[in-house]
Amino acid sequence: MGGRSAFGVACAVPVLLGMLVTGCSQAAEGDGRLTESGVATATARQVTPTLPAAYGAVFLGVDECSSFGTTSFTEVSCTSERAAARVVARHEGKVGDGPLCPATTDFVLHISEQSRTSDEDGDGAIPQGYACMRNLTAPHPGDPGGGGGPRTIVGDCVYNSGDGQVRETSCDGQGEQRPEYKVAKAVDKRAKCPLPTALYVQLGGDRPVGCARPM
Repeated sequence: MGGRSAFGVACAVPVLLGMLVTGCSQAAEGDGRLTESGVATATARQVTPTLPAAYGAVFLGVDECSSFGTTSFTEVSCTSERAAARVVARHEGKVGDGPLCPATTDFVLHISEQSRTSDEDGDGAIPQGYACMRNLTAPHPGDPGGGGGPRTIVGDCVYNSGDGQVRETSCDGQGEQRPEYKVAKAVDKRAKCPLPTALYVQLGGDRPVGCARPM
C-alpha cells in the first residue's frame, strides 16, 4: 500500500516513539500555569506536520495508521511493519476550538490546510484539522501516570516546574523529574474535592477540576 506523507518538526520522532530525549520529549507532556485562584491549567505541546499535497480522501482518518520518520509522518496500512501509531479520533479546525482528544491519546498531529490549487493534479483538498494518535505498542505516555500525552487525566502526576507552572511527569519516579502531586479525582466543582487536596488542576470536559494530592 502506498503511503501519504506529512512533514513535521524533527521532535516528532521522539514523541512518537516515547523516547526520553531532552527537549523533544517535552512535546508529549502536559504543562500548566497556576492561576490566582490556585488552578493549574493543563495544556499540550504537539507536533505540527504540513502536508505537501492534497489527496482527495481523508488524510489520517479514524483507524488509519502512520509510520515514523526523521522529519515526517506517512500514512500506511496498519498491518505494515512500518506502522507505529493509530488515529483514535479526527477533527477539523484547531485543537482549541474543537472536541477534546480521548483521554489516553499519546500525541496529537496538527494537519495544515491544503487547497486544490496546491495539489499537483488538483483532485483533492485537505482542511485544517488534527488527529489524536495512540502508539501501537508501549510506551503509552497518555496512559494514567505515563508522564505525557496532550491531556492531564486522573492518575497523572505533576511537579512544580517554577514560575507558577506545573508539568506532568511519570508517577513511577523513573522520569527526569520526581512527581510531587497526583490527580486523584475529577469533579465538576472545586468544593467537591476531597481532603487532602493540595492542588486544583484544570482537566477540561464535563468534570474539569482535577483534585491533586501530595505524593
